Amino acid sequence: MSETGNPAPSRPAKGASAYRTIGEVADDLDLPAHVLRFWESKFAQLKPLKRAGGRRYYRPEDVALLRRIRQCLYQDGYTIRGVQKLLGGAGERPAPPAASEEAPSLFPLDPRDEMDRRPRRRTLAPETRAALEEIRRELLEAKKLLDDALGPRKRDPD
Repeated sequence: MSETGNPAPSRPAKGASAYRTIGEVADDLDLPAHVLRFWESKFAQLKPLKRAGGRRYYRPEDVALLRRIRQCLYQDGYTIRGVQKLLGGAGERPAPPAASEEAPSLFPLDPRDEMDRRPRRRTLAPETRAALEEIRRELLEAKKLLDDALGPRKRDPD
């Protein structure tokens, strides 16, 4: 706020093709700047322009890629390795998403990549839980029968 009590004037919005600083991108994606720097080390496709002094400038395609990475990691449950596999290629830059009313598809999904997703905790249906408990009881009973059949085991002296 200014001294007169009026809100401070905001900067005019940048054009869609303008380069953005790491702070602007971090604010836009609601992420800390250090996360963006970390992702640069993990995703070869992410190469912001660096000026003297190491100041980073992100191209619009870099911001689009960061949005997709964030979506996969935070909302779709992928691990960093899973997103790396989805992106594929060591230095290839994915094509920027096409401009449309609908949200663009993130990545073509390969069923083999499903194992790279984080397991999600699900509540089991009562009948499933009861069946699993029954299997557990049967396994414990089988273990006891095997232990009884094998007799006492000799322990190695320490």
